Amino acid sequence: MKICFLAGADSIHSKIWIEYLAGSGHEIHWISLTPNIFGDIKNVKLYVLKKFSGKISDILFNACSVRRLIRQINPDILHVHYAGVNGVLGALSGFHPFVLTAWGSDIFLAGRSKIKRYLVRFALNRADLITCNGESLKDEMVKMGINLPKIRFIYWGIDIKKFGPKPKDRELRRALGIFDAPLIISLRNLEPLYNIETLVNSIPSVLKYFPGAKFVIAGKGSKEADLKKTAESLGVSNNIIFAGWIPQDELPKYLTSADILVSTSLSDGGLSQGTGQAMACEIPIITTGLEANKEWIKDGENGFLFPIKDSKLLAEKIITLLKDDKLRVELGRAGRKTITEKLNFYKEMEKAENLYKELC
Repeated sequence: MKICFLAGADSIHSKIWIEYLAGSGHEIHWISLTPNIFGDIKNVKLYVLKKFSGKISDILFNACSVRRLIRQINPDILHVHYAGVNGVLGALSGFHPFVLTAWGSDIFLAGRSKIKRYLVRFALNRADLITCNGESLKDEMVKMGINLPKIRFIYWGIDIKKFGPKPKDRELRRALGIFDAPLIISLRNLEPLYNIETLVNSIPSVLKYFPGAKFVIAGKGSKEADLKKTAESLGVSNNIIFAGWIPQDELPKYLTSADILVSTSLSDGGLSQGTGQAMACEIPIITTGLEANKEWIKDGENGFLFPIKDSKLLAEKIITLLKDDKLRVELGRAGRKTITEKLNFYKEMEKAENLYKELC
């Protein structure tokens, strides 16, 4: 099957999906408005278009190029990753069958602007099939007037072969300056949506009980300088390692070297990849009590939930887990079971291939 993706070549989510399909023998063409940060992928032909100064400009000045390029490729399926700029460009191409995957922020944040909401709804309405990662995302699209029958669940899924329980990586912990201290990790980007300041604000309370605890805050973003200033003002800078972007191949050893993963996001379309990957590694997780998370996490059974922006309760949950080795093991094992039974990447990709065949 010949599949054309319109997706950012800087997105690990798109890359994983595309890499799997290319490895399964499909002919993949990848159109992107962003430069490729991953290098060549076997059996994938990449086309990088010019990016302009704003989202409307990206649409106006690339619409004809995208339409012409897709017609030239003449795929069996056009699959677009997310309902923002790429979704509108996919809709304007006029190509069918057209599959659109909604990510979360593209849908949940669309309501803040009439123009954005109109464009997102336009893209969704033009798609023949929409895939999404959770009930809350589906419900939001139905509120926007999208026909329920064309929305299907294809979860991002977790590579349970790559992410699994292993002993702590002693070399990594030494390199980070962490020896016998507890290690808490966050993998969300340093942007307002992910609310990392709630984690930073929880640290002083945790240090009262575990003064040697270390916090690895991964990711990059516009809030990095502010977060470092907050850490300094709270006197916890020495307990935080701002690790930057962690390559996907190195993530398993970071996760298995940690004692707890924390996610403080204000919004998610489904269980985040980092949270699911930690669960697959049998690392206990603490995440915000969003509807998207409640779909997968039962508080106290396979992880902990806490109200958004509640740094006090987050600190209490971290302390509870650090005090109880047995509880950490129990939650970790239950988390892995959830992922293997319900969010197995390989099963989700089989579902995606079957949907392509239906459309063709």
